[in-house]
Amino acid sequence: MMRKTSVILLSAATGAALTLFVTQPRAVFMGSSARAATADTYRQLNLFGDVFERVRSDYVEKPDDTKLIESAISGMLTGLDPHSSYMDAKSFRDMQVQTRGEFGGLGIEVTMEDGLIKVVSPIDDTPASRAGIMANDIITNLDDEAVQGLTLNQAVEKMRGPVNTKIRLKIIRKGQDNPLDVTLVRDNIRVRSVRARVEQDDIAYIRITTFNEQTTEGLKREVTNLSNQIGDKLKGYIIDLRNNPGGLLEEAVTVSDSFLERGEIVSTRGRNAEETQRRSAHAGDLTKGKPVIVLVNGGSASASEIVAGALQDHKRATIVGTRSFGKGSVQTIIPLGSGNGALRLTTARYYTPSGKSIQAKGIVPDIEVLQDVPDELKARTDTKGEASLRGHLKNDGDEKTGSQSYVPPDAKDDKALKLGADLLHGIKNSASAAPTPGGDKAAADKPKAAN
Repeated sequence: MMRKTSVILLSAATGAALTLFVTQPRAVFMGSSARAATADTYRQLNLFGDVFERVRSDYVEKPDDTKLIESAISGMLTGLDPHSSYMDAKSFRDMQVQTRGEFGGLGIEVTMEDGLIKVVSPIDDTPASRAGIMANDIITNLDDEAVQGLTLNQAVEKMRGPVNTKIRLKIIRKGQDNPLDVTLVRDNIRVRSVRARVEQDDIAYIRITTFNEQTTEGLKREVTNLSNQIGDKLKGYIIDLRNNPGGLLEEAVTVSDSFLERGEIVSTRGRNAEETQRRSAHAGDLTKGKPVIVLVNGGSASASEIVAGALQDHKRATIVGTRSFGKGSVQTIIPLGSGNGALRLTTARYYTPSGKSIQAKGIVPDIEVLQDVPDELKARTDTKGEASLRGHLKNDGDEKTGSQSYVPPDAKDDKALKLGADLLHGIKNSASAAPTPGGDKAAADKPKAAN
């Protein structure tokens, strides 16, 4: 579900629901143009009411009023940008379960593209990953039902279901002449968001696959385990954020804070200047100043980009890989009352500590590393990115599309991982003219540019 590839700020923004009631009595103080705009809005609302009543009375079959209203709300929100949507009560409950890190389903991150379901990435060790589902696969059918015409939430709901039940997916894969039929058995998906291992005897490798409520605690646990296991010979940390679609804003902040002693981590800016919020680091570097390498690629989005951007701007880490996805917006979950679901509304853009918006541009790595891709996969190793999504929020300047998202399944073939290890070992080459990992801590207190 793509909303996992987005930054989610869980807050009950009830004030938004009062807007309609607040504006009307204040209209008496409006200028003529404002009064005209308000009157036009109410004319449009009357038009909606007229259409709704005509459908109820004249449609060939008696429609379900609740479904009519939900469809209208869903259409209104999806017309704003690719990340705003309406969640009915069930979808809202599912989202809450998912952000807690445990849910039922296939273990697949998806988004909607041209009316079809596109795979962002499978989650590690789930039915989807075990069946060989790949990033950029297009799902056209769920069992015998075409995806065309379904909303993203409806498609996701159909992919979920009781554990041990089967579902058949029809998949179009670039480079394959014929569609693939894949049967998956639903499982209880427990998302282990942080995985770790010792690399080359003296490097702590930590992969963060998503940002849910357990991510920061998982990071702290693995840092402690690896530092104890490796001991005094520990050279530094490689934090792998490749193909991490994002998650909770709060977790992105606390993960970033784990590596910083001070300074701004991220700012979020809404429509009005007074809505600007800045999040700053607290004293205490979890890694005790050890060098840090962060790996990113075209599948690193949202919360992943907040972490990479914060550590890059503070020169706390060297960013290695390919340009990230470029999702620089924040979605607020707004509950609509008991049994009424919630809005997932884009309410702000976020900015890195230097005041830079990465919306539709992405994080540019300090060192670009392109992987050697097998011939049979070369046609599908790029992720188009935020700038390619219809209706995305625009950014000033040149927007960027297309970035490699392939990660070799065997670590010995992983050029970005190897370069990260070389940097931590002090090995320099023509590709590694980049900031020293963990260097220039004073950068945390440099003035920040305003946008």
